[in-house]
Amino acid sequence: MKPMRSRTLSAICAAVIAAMPAAAVIVAISTAAAAIAAGPAAGLVAASAEVRVAVAANFTAPCEEIARAFERRSGHRVVVSAGSTGKLAAQIENGAPFDVLLAADAERPALLEKRGAAVAGSRFTYARGRLVLWSTDPVLVDGAGKVLADGRFRHLAIANPSLAPYGAAAEQVLSDRGLWQRLRPRLVEGEDISQTYQFVASGAAELGFVALSQLRAAARGAAGGQVKGSMWVVPEASYRPIDQQAVLLVGAWGNPAARAFLDFLKGGEARAVIERFGYGLP
Repeated sequence: MKPMRSRTLSAICAAVIAAMPAAAVIVAISTAAAAIAAGPAAGLVAASAEVRVAVAANFTAPCEEIARAFERRSGHRVVVSAGSTGKLAAQIENGAPFDVLLAADAERPALLEKRGAAVAGSRFTYARGRLVLWSTDPVLVDGAGKVLADGRFRHLAIANPSLAPYGAAAEQVLSDRGLWQRLRPRLVEGEDISQTYQFVASGAAELGFVALSQLRAAARGAAGGQVKGSMWVVPEASYRPIDQQAVLLVGAWGNPAARAFLDFLKGGEARAVIERFGYGLP
């Protein structure tokens, strides 16, 4: 039966080609030949897919820029959801439909991998975060962070140390200076580093610990390319390295677009964006 069916299909194809104009036949054959020559890889590029990225709040702006570049080059679509690393990790463990996690630390991606929520061996460090003490007051923050001990402020904003790695870094800086207990009554805690930034930008807190990348992002849209205020870039030796890791989540194991996005994140174009936003490179 199969040979008869094959002959029938061949006859139909021959009849269709015979009925086509000569120019159309040439175009059809050329298109088919090009597709065969391009091989399977071309099919992956042509078939657009969606990548759902859960990203730590500090990395939102560079992630969106990288996602746009990836979309232009791949044809895939990237959906970005930002939040604190702790909350995103909890959502993932509870079944949130993400494909990739770009965390603000290395601990939670490792924990997700250990618990079977992330693909083993897919973790890598994509950036190293930098902590800044910032105020919109142009003279409040000095170049050594002495304002913390002087106490010339009512409220100090930090991200929740239990949820946000930048908050944990801020706690470590204050603790090492013997100021944690003394300043706790003045602390205003943000759920993530984005909310912490808003506390300072809005004046709800006179100063706060934020990510350098946030100030770089704000400067891009500011007059003169600068954010108003004063800042102290906290020496990296003052807190444990904020190694930010990416990981492929188990639900995306068979999603080539998700793997392609992580590969793109390792490439030169993405690394240039990461560096421009003030991060260290691994």
